[in-house]
Amino acid sequence: AMKIFLLHYAAPPIIGGVENVIGQHARLMANDGHRVSIVAGRGEQMDTRIPLIKLPLVDSRAEVILALKKDLDDGRIPKGFRSIVDQIKSQLLGVITDADWLFAHNVCSLNKNLALTAALKEISDSLIRPRFILWHHDLAWTTPRYRDELHEGYPWDLLSSDWQHATQVVVSEPRRNELAGLINVNNERIHIVPNGVDAGRFWKLDEKTEMISRQFDLLAADPLILLPVRITPRKNIELALIVLANLRKHFKNAKLLVTGPLGPHNPANVQYFDRLVSLRRGLHLEEAAYFLAESTHQSLKDEVIADLYRMADLLFYPSKEEGFGIPILEAGLAGIPIFCANIPSLRELGGSQANYFDLDKDPVEVADLMIKSLESNPLFTLRKRVLRDYTWEKIYTNHIIPLFPND
Repeated sequence: AMKIFLLHYAAPPIIGGVENVIGQHARLMANDGHRVSIVAGRGEQMDTRIPLIKLPLVDSRAEVILALKKDLDDGRIPKGFRSIVDQIKSQLLGVITDADWLFAHNVCSLNKNLALTAALKEISDSLIRPRFILWHHDLAWTTPRYRDELHEGYPWDLLSSDWQHATQVVVSEPRRNELAGLINVNNERIHIVPNGVDAGRFWKLDEKTEMISRQFDLLAADPLILLPVRITPRKNIELALIVLANLRKHFKNAKLLVTGPLGPHNPANVQYFDRLVSLRRGLHLEEAAYFLAESTHQSLKDEVIADLYRMADLLFYPSKEEGFGIPILEAGLAGIPIFCANIPSLRELGGSQANYFDLDKDPVEVADLMIKSLESNPLFTLRKRVLRDYTWEKIYTNHIIPLFPND
């Protein structure tokens, strides 16, 4: 395990894009077994595993720092500048001496606390450890609104020069091009680590849903097909399995979730379930088709069903007969495509807004109908790209871990 410090002017629960990112990074690193601390001028400890070390002079809004900034913005180095740099330097050295890494977020690219920037540069030049990662979300020198506050020479040039011993990180390709031009290095010297989203929090998932999602790795499903029915023969679940097997020839990560328990009123449902389980085995779908009835005998509460609609990419509803069809209405509220049997009750509810298939249709054709519809749906494509590339866990694995050399 490594000892890591994340540094910014402020930390959560202060509201801000960078503060949010630091909170996410700290949590991911702690989950990965590292010892993580946040150093900031303002904020509160949000996680028992992650200490917050408050150094008021690190804050961009500390009175003494704002007073220095007034002179610096006008192009003058104020009298007290050197003394504040030394104070910040000794406070930081008191904190980070045994650290492996220091991630400095935005404090070496913005002019909001140049005494802090200067102190960090001197520490970076004099210590082998901790190794510095300069994480740039914004660049003062390439942003017109900061231009009047920047001047030739020290300390403003700390924001436009390459720090020899530091790793440079930006959040996007345009930022990389800007930084490479500014500090005069090749693009390859600069790593891109995008920001991300926490899908579970965004969807406000219930704990039970989170558990189901982890158990079956539902965030990796592409697409996730929802079949919210009890297990009883008229629901025609075998068709869903056969269609899924065909769909997976094109979408290799397609998954099916059947949410209901066994129908309560007929012992034949047990035999039907056994047939479904053996059909699943025959089609090699054990890692793709999931029956919640295997892990619980209870019906799911409405909130969890609603969550699953939020997570799903489509409703598949192949019933042989229905008096009504509430899932059609629920899918309408969730805004997901509907693929359902061409029977009168479902046609009445779905109108011209659902995709219908005749029950005697070849399952290969039903799968093709779904493939064509999904591939021409930009919302589906974007959503899958976000889940594949931009969840915090993916960003940590694909982009942050590679920043740490293996020595």
